[in-house]
Amino acid sequence: MIALTGATGSLGGRVAARLAAVGDVPLRLVVRDAGRAPRLRGAEVRENPGGYADPAGLTAALTGVHTLYLVSAAEAEDRLRQHLDAVDAAVAAGVQRIVYTSFVGARPDAVFTLVRQHAATEDAIRSTGVRHTFLRSSMYADFVPFFATVEDGTAVIAAPAGQGRTGFVSRDDIADVAAAVLQDDSPALDGQTLEVTGPEALSMAEAAAALAEVTGRPALYREQTVEEAWATRRPSGHPDWEIEGWVTSYLAIAAGELSAVTDVVPRLTGHPARTVAEHLRAHPEDWAHLRV
Repeated sequence: MIALTGATGSLGGRVAARLAAVGDVPLRLVVRDAGRAPRLRGAEVRENPGGYADPAGLTAALTGVHTLYLVSAAEAEDRLRQHLDAVDAAVAAGVQRIVYTSFVGARPDAVFTLVRQHAATEDAIRSTGVRHTFLRSSMYADFVPFFATVEDGTAVIAAPAGQGRTGFVSRDDIADVAAAVLQDDSPALDGQTLEVTGPEALSMAEAAAALAEVTGRPALYREQTVEEAWATRRPSGHPDWEIEGWVTSYLAIAAGELSAVTDVVPRLTGHPARTVAEHLRAHPEDWAHLRV
């Protein structure tokens, strides 16, 4: 039995669909709202309205599960606490293997503040002694259009990313890798940390060029200072911890912490990793807001 959290989300839903398509993989979708769960043949649904914040409910939902695909929680001030509770619940339920969605460069001193939570979660999983594999994904290719705002007809990515590069990865490829890992219960993947990236590391200017190529709208990168980045994001009304996460994600790019390019996608899936342009062509819904 493989259990998936986050099955109502963009990544978890992709993984669930891929596993269901195999046909002989017993699946359990652990969701907050059963009404939003994807309807997949052969997949059972367990509702846990409290999510990771309800360890007792999660333990009950995971009882009888062999492998858990643990999708990291949505960004929240208490996200690390949620992760730690989820790990404890998995252990209490007798889960034998955890496949966790982490992030490239997960370290306690990572420039990108939110990545530090992934490092702490990885440490917690290691300390349990449960078999595990960490899938450290790079930044999603579908984020590129959402970095941009339209100014006088031009999509402008304004950020303090310097000339740093990012191995942007398609969520389709991440899901393909996850499905392959979840189906492989051999010891070969135990204890491994796999960095899941696209086939190239792009600067923000190159990412803007890819966006322009696909959308037909002019696009450019405008480098900001840290002060400018904070000033342009404060009016959003989001709390400081979240704005800090946004700003430091770009600073991590500038520092070279997201520049890795690996062969994980082709090695585990048998197909090449998609470029940013290839992903955006396949998913026009990701940049529909730029057509306005």
